[in-house]
Amino acid sequence: MGFLIENLSFAYRSGAPAVDRFSLAIDAGRFYGLVGPNGCGKSTLLDLISGQRTPALGHIHYGGRTLAQWTRQQLAREIALVPQNFYINFPFSAREVVMMGRYPHIPRFAAPSQEDEHLVDRIMALTDTDRFAQRAVSELSGGERQRVVIARALAQDTPVLLLDEATSNLDIRHTLSLLSLAASGWQERTQRQPRERTLIAVMQDLNLAAMYCDDIIFMRNGRPVACGAVEEVFTAENIASVFGVRARIFHDEANDCLQAAYRKNAVVGENS
Repeated sequence: MGFLIENLSFAYRSGAPAVDRFSLAIDAGRFYGLVGPNGCGKSTLLDLISGQRTPALGHIHYGGRTLAQWTRQQLAREIALVPQNFYINFPFSAREVVMMGRYPHIPRFAAPSQEDEHLVDRIMALTDTDRFAQRAVSELSGGERQRVVIARALAQDTPVLLLDEATSNLDIRHTLSLLSLAASGWQERTQRQPRERTLIAVMQDLNLAAMYCDDIIFMRNGRPVACGAVEEVFTAENIASVFGVRARIFHDEANDCLQAAYRKNAVVGENS
């Protein structure tokens, strides 16, 4: 199932709208890269799509209903969010945190099933978190902790996965591994029945977005300014308009995708 976002607005107490009259249709089964300058509303938009925040105006439709018509447990079975920041005050082990992704599927007062246990084990192996499964998350490095949070979201096994700069703390090896896992459909690698997956990822690295995503949403001042297939919207004009940076777009034969190259003095309006 996809999303229909209509005239969405949200503002924090301190200022102007973070999301301002945002309207967009998001098709199911595609990988969307959400890009834009700092403070343009990307993370807030994911919070609204996941139901973590309530819009001041407008609606988000999912599965023929507005998000307000879904219960929290129902949404937790449909949408998983990897937040930009993850804090936990109790010394849970890494495996216990990953198992939290199964909670929406476990009946109240019931213990995890054997299937839940096997799924968590496989997800932790795929995300290279199994080697510190029994360590407290408070003792892990920032990158290790981020991989645990990603594993928790994958274990949640939802049709929609939202990634808010999910790889920002990771080294390049784990960044490529986890993006490949998400983009390829982890349900096949966990031997579960294939399901149509929708991914929306806030990404700072435009070249990673162009490499992995089907579509890119360029966002500025709380609104989408360009959205479409990478081949259509990943242009020097859009990058200059949204980021104020001159770029040269070229085709990378090794990965069969578009990429951007920048010069040192590439800021629009400055000498180059």
